[in-house]
Amino acid sequence: MRLRILDSALADLDRGRRFYERQGQGLGTYFLDSLFAEIDSLVLYAGIHRKVFGFHRLIARRFPYGVYYQVEDAGVVVVWRVLDLRRSPSVIRKALE
Repeated sequence: MRLRILDSALADLDRGRRFYERQGQGLGTYFLDSLFAEIDSLVLYAGIHRKVFGFHRLIARRFPYGVYYQVEDAGVVVVWRVLDLRRSPSVIRKALE
């Protein structure tokens, strides 16, 4: 499997990094390291996660974030969004449209 991370997901990661960096020095970097490790795991485990709003959703272990992705026929995992799961489901649904 190959990974493709869309600009929308990268922007989500940057927003999360900035938020956590304001909480404590170095926490933003830890956030990115953790989330990218989760995303990298999709090379092995893509497609096993429950579908939510039409996307597979990997729930991050250390932060309250969900990685929304789809598996394409060509063996490519496309990460669409990385969203804060503390938001209301209607906000998440709208972000995925």
